[in-house]
Amino acid sequence: MSKLVKDMIISDLRGRLGETRDLLVIDASKMDAFSVNQLRLKLQEKNISVLSVKNTLARKALGELGVSGLEPFLKGPSSLVWGGADIVALAKEMTKWAKESPNLQIKGGTLDGNSLDAAEVDALSKSPGREELIGRVLMLIRSPGGQLISAFNGPGGKIAGQVKALSDEKKEEAPAA
Repeated sequence: MSKLVKDMIISDLRGRLGETRDLLVIDASKMDAFSVNQLRLKLQEKNISVLSVKNTLARKALGELGVSGLEPFLKGPSSLVWGGADIVALAKEMTKWAKESPNLQIKGGTLDGNSLDAAEVDALSKSPGREELIGRVLMLIRSPGGQLISAFNGPGGKIAGQVKALSDEKKEEAPAA
């Protein structure tokens, strides 16, 4: 392959990755063509990209983008996977596929410049995603306000109930007298 072609491939890879810094590396070489195509189509529906690329070209393009930590995993047949809502959603999707297809192997990945091996990617897939964490934070923010309102309503509700009970007693006594 000529230097010009290599430079074009590296430039294309940089363009595809854009600002992405969190990636996974998989080995799908043992999967049949139909399964790989099905995998790509299903992942495209979730805005996840898969690209098989020569390891040396991937290393060079990723180095130019400042992505580090993937070098140990770029050996043998490799495909880069990126996209989705966040890296947790990506890890969840890929571990789901790896469990369904024993011929798909997750080699590793990178998260904020830190290298993740296959076991760490699996652990990452079991953690809560971005949307779930935002929901938890909102719940925690709302919780003190809800407790405060309950505290105000609690004694006031008791007093209102007692006043109503007293007025009901007075009404019952009035007709009897």
